[in-house]
Amino acid sequence: MDSLPLLAGHPYASFLDQVEKPARYAGGEVGSVVKDWASVEARVCLAFPDVYDIGMSHLGFKILYKLLNDDPRTLAERCYAPWVDMEAQLVKRGLPLVSLESARPLRDFDVVGFSLQFELTYSNILTMLHLGGVPLRAEGRGEDDPIVIAGGPTATHPEPIAPFLDALVIGDGEEKATEVALLWTRLKREGVPRRERLVAIARLGAVYVPSLYATRIDPGTGFEVVDRPLVSGIPFPIERALVDLNKYPFPDESPTGGPEAIFDRMSIEIARGCTEGCRFCQAGMIYRPVRERDPEQIVETVMRAVQKSGQDEVSLTALSTADVSCISPLVKKVTERLTRERISLGVSSLRAYGLEPDLLDELKRVRATGLTFAPEAGTQRMRDVVNKNVTEEQLLETAERVFSRGWGKMKLYFMIGLPTETDEDVRGIVETGARAAGAGRRAAGKGKPADVTVSVSTHVPKPHTPFQWAAMDTLSEVGRKQQLLKDTVRPYRAVTLKTHEANASVLEGIFARGDRPLADVLERAWRGGARFDSWDDQIKLSVWEEAFTHTGVGRAKYLGTLPVTARLPWDHIDVGLEDGFLAKEYRKALQSRLSPPCGKVAGMFVHHTNLDDATADTRRLVCYDCGVACDMTLMRDERLTFLDRLGAHKRSLPVLTDAAAAPPAGAAPSAADGGPPAEPARAGDAELSRAGADDAPRAGDEDPARAEAAVPPPAEAAAPPPAGGEAPPRAKRNAPAPKGRGGFRYRFRFEKTGPVALLGHLDVVRELPRVIRRVGMPMTYTAGFHPKPDMTFSPALSLGVISLDEYVDLRLERDLDPAALDALVASMSAASPRGLAFRGAVKLGPEDPALSKLIAGARYALVFARSAIGGDAEASLAARCSAVLSAASLPIRREIDRLAKMVDVRQYLVRAEVGGPEVLSALARAGLVGDLVAVEVEVDIRGSGAVKSSEVAAVIAGEPGEAPGAITPPPHRAVRLQLFGRAAPAGSAAGERFSLFDLDRARRVKSAPERAPSLALAADAE
Repeated sequence: MDSLPLLAGHPYASFLDQVEKPARYAGGEVGSVVKDWASVEARVCLAFPDVYDIGMSHLGFKILYKLLNDDPRTLAERCYAPWVDMEAQLVKRGLPLVSLESARPLRDFDVVGFSLQFELTYSNILTMLHLGGVPLRAEGRGEDDPIVIAGGPTATHPEPIAPFLDALVIGDGEEKATEVALLWTRLKREGVPRRERLVAIARLGAVYVPSLYATRIDPGTGFEVVDRPLVSGIPFPIERALVDLNKYPFPDESPTGGPEAIFDRMSIEIARGCTEGCRFCQAGMIYRPVRERDPEQIVETVMRAVQKSGQDEVSLTALSTADVSCISPLVKKVTERLTRERISLGVSSLRAYGLEPDLLDELKRVRATGLTFAPEAGTQRMRDVVNKNVTEEQLLETAERVFSRGWGKMKLYFMIGLPTETDEDVRGIVETGARAAGAGRRAAGKGKPADVTVSVSTHVPKPHTPFQWAAMDTLSEVGRKQQLLKDTVRPYRAVTLKTHEANASVLEGIFARGDRPLADVLERAWRGGARFDSWDDQIKLSVWEEAFTHTGVGRAKYLGTLPVTARLPWDHIDVGLEDGFLAKEYRKALQSRLSPPCGKVAGMFVHHTNLDDATADTRRLVCYDCGVACDMTLMRDERLTFLDRLGAHKRSLPVLTDAAAAPPAGAAPSAADGGPPAEPARAGDAELSRAGADDAPRAGDEDPARAEAAVPPPAEAAAPPPAGGEAPPRAKRNAPAPKGRGGFRYRFRFEKTGPVALLGHLDVVRELPRVIRRVGMPMTYTAGFHPKPDMTFSPALSLGVISLDEYVDLRLERDLDPAALDALVASMSAASPRGLAFRGAVKLGPEDPALSKLIAGARYALVFARSAIGGDAEASLAARCSAVLSAASLPIRREIDRLAKMVDVRQYLVRAEVGGPEVLSALARAGLVGDLVAVEVEVDIRGSGAVKSSEVAAVIAGEPGEAPGAITPPPHRAVRLQLFGRAAPAGSAAGERFSLFDLDRARRVKSAPERAPSLALAADAE
């Protein structure tokens, strides 16, 4: 049942409450850009074929969004795949899929650009095109339809999706995105026919237009392959685009906030490409050569991004960060800057073997969250087959280094189904994990945890890799190997085995090595309901079975061994590799022969970490002629320059003293302070998590009443006392800090309207610290190993409830006078997402009670469309209000997580009456317009619970449901008008309401009759 529109003018406004995570579709995040459509030449919709939660973390989206919006000639807006519940709503209502920024359908844009990250998102592309009003197939698009273009790693083998796309950018998209958009719109304005526009786009280079190429059947495989161009002047094969990364600095600003993203952190790309040459890895082949960003540029980008986003965690990202030439001094430099700001550092894809211990110590200081250990294979022979340049000794050294530094868990990633694999290799996966656990236990010490998780996925042969010709294991063989792993792991209690569902991997393998006839299979499966095929709980295997059967397309040819001499469906895409290179590497794999990492001296696993050693080492860098033009002299000189800029001139060894091992400021109390007994100090133990790096609890996991927090800066060594043993004098403050947890306590009042009213409470809790960081105001943090900003919120609201009166008590490091506090409030509103506005603040003293001791009740406006009530709406609602207030009991059924209980609304309901002019005026502030009528209600909030506004609306104006106590509320919108305390005046038994900013009244409240609910009661605490 629809509610009153929450987002004025938005096509989804009336039903967003009915879908999961409605803020996915609302926009308004900090960092989002809304440009005037009339002011630009080309309008681009960046379409990500997965949910918002995943797409918001994608680096390529952030790069293109910034580039296109920084150019005055273009604009970029975003659209993500709607989850299945939203798709159902759009189909039911006949509404189009729209962009987040301007809520325009995809068909209105000049360019719709998809990111092709994974083959199993192809069905979502069809969903987005269909819902966006764009014809599914390129051949069905007319002169006024947008050009549908795509890029990303799977654009290098696009034939199964090619009939649905007008064009694909091959390689780096930084230059091509703007070039294609502007050329397309200019030619369209000039009246050039669509096909001629596509020819012009193809002639730009690095752009593949499938409709302009003929295909034929290859007799050796039965594959339909691209044979020749149909028009002159377009490239064949299509070569990739390659850019200088330093000409395109990584964006320091992008949309931030909304529902929590899967990777809720600020990620910064530090390099593109990889030197290692793993034979299963497509990214390591298609992104050659390795290009590293200037480290000074990285450091400055990190600091600007932290300030603009307000995030409390930064991740340095590359295919293999351990192989970035200046990674060790870069991490140290970034750490120095971040620890001052209490920002946590994550380093993705960082293997520990070969790294110097001091880098691990540095990462440990900032709670590294991205340590990844990927031996890939369980025996040395198999590691040689896949060209994983790591030995058993290095793996055990990794375990010793990790566990000796206090981590209690470690993850190891492996694959089964690799070429030439035997049962001995499969058992070796578990045995390698067991040996790592044993080495870890010895390094950690007696009684310390040393657990190893072995995660095993199924190998999918990918195009443009040496294994592109190899067969993929059948489902039955994968199942047999997984059972072998389970049998092998039983005796090893310190090893946890995780295996992955293989059905999706088989489908991925088919589409990875597929040809154009698979487009018919894809469309048939999509029409049968295939959606989100990469999600284990969404993939519909029966639908895919039917699609293959109906189209008559066999699967075996895509999964078996392919002839090395055959022409393949992706051979028309030139990723820069020399003819014969992949075949040579495939033959070496079958002989279990290694190829050393390129761009390094033979035998080195990481680069020199200081200028002296790097300059002294004049040995030749390895190059095995893959076909990519690498200037080894330039590469060496660039590395020396980077080390010099970072100040890494001399070799440094880790020096860990007792002072360095001291707990950080704000850490848990010692035994002398009433805390647990301290353990003996051990080198490397300072600030260590007892959870594995990949299992470290995320900010906000421990206490929903607190906002997320970063790890504090490392403890500074205490200054030695002067002669005579007296402690040094402390620096004086401008004003004395209150006793207790430190800092200065303030109460802020804020409003939640529009998109922010569609955010869950914990998303709002995460957003508030970001706002404070954006304005540069230092916060006080809680104690404990993972300190958090010290803040307490007023009771949570149900999703979709507007509030004009919310509060948070927050401790800040600075003592602010009233004028400075007013200025802070204004700057916080300016730094907030659309719909979050701060309306005032007061400074609290030590004697001022916390919110939880003050809040005793709330006032709401329950707002109805006059037409929904009918007749004399005011009179009808007044009669109903009188009836509920006269009732002795108003039971209603409440369901939480499928558990039902009965709630007596009458116990909490204090007042209910038709709202007057004051209430109607407040509705306009809340963004509600139209012919409306409102009921003003007052309810108690108690320690034993509270009543929801929807429940009050149900008992006043709802209809009985089928289940006992079930009452369906009518379409309405709830607005929290006020939170208040209650105090009984002298000689009176009745409590009088007072504002939570009325500190004089609040101080007279020694204790509320019942404590207001904590945020642990958030589901009931409305």
